[in-house]
Amino acid sequence: MASHRFDPKFTDNVVNAMGENVNPRFRQLMASLIRHVHDFARENELTVDEWMAGVQLMNWAGQMSNAKRNEGQLVCDVIGLESLVDEITFKLADEATDAPTATAILGPFFRADTPFRSNGESIVKTAPKDGKGEMAYMAGQVLDFVTKKPLVGAVVEVWQASTNGLYEQQDPDQEEFNLRGKFRTDENGRYSFYCLRPTPYPVPDDGPAGKLLKLMDRHPFRPAHIHIIATHDGYKPLTTQIFDRKDPYLTNDSVFAVKDSLIVDFVERKGDPQAGLELKYDVKLVPDGMKSNGA
Repeated sequence: MASHRFDPKFTDNVVNAMGENVNPRFRQLMASLIRHVHDFARENELTVDEWMAGVQLMNWAGQMSNAKRNEGQLVCDVIGLESLVDEITFKLADEATDAPTATAILGPFFRADTPFRSNGESIVKTAPKDGKGEMAYMAGQVLDFVTKKPLVGAVVEVWQASTNGLYEQQDPDQEEFNLRGKFRTDENGRYSFYCLRPTPYPVPDDGPAGKLLKLMDRHPFRPAHIHIIATHDGYKPLTTQIFDRKDPYLTNDSVFAVKDSLIVDFVERKGDPQAGLELKYDVKLVPDGMKSNGA
């Protein structure tokens, strides 16, 4: 018996309208979504004007999205949905004693056309105009989680914002693909490159995600981080971020993506005129077909 004063059969009628040939998983997801959305509308007695404001926000996110910016994904980020889905998907890996590298959200500024660069090359193609950039040398190995052996020919893709808080596709003053690069590991499974020590920045506030943050009276800042995607044939692809331990926003990330195992330390690098800091960071990949917890 319905616990509300609205048509008690309406939601069941909508759910049951799905045909016999619907994929079972899709049926499960859509039925649950419909029931939750309908319950939300009834619980809050959602008005037509409020519903239409939500529709307009979704339309606005779609209109702003393109190959260089995914505003719909950013809206999901600021309400914590992408980070929650990431946690659900990889929970077992987080609980393992010796876990593969933890995951983190992709973020809205990924580019599929990032070029390959040589190991040891710098991804800093446009120096920060504010003079705040600290050069760092980042290197490590890509390892098989089970055997701990290095993976030759793995691809490590990285990208980061500049010190002005903008990724290159947001900033006409930055060279295209500035602070981005793909690297292929050598015969020892190693990758290496020069980058900037990351700095915190606000997520864009010129769209629906920024409007939501303002309406919720929340700050827009993300802690300093570098994005990483690591792939190798026969292994599950990894999407993650690493965060500078000294950043003030680690405990208050606007998109809720920080995990303790992804916090790193930049240390002094001596004898290198190109960089005064360095970071060693190894990546562990899980073989295809293996459960995330190593079972």
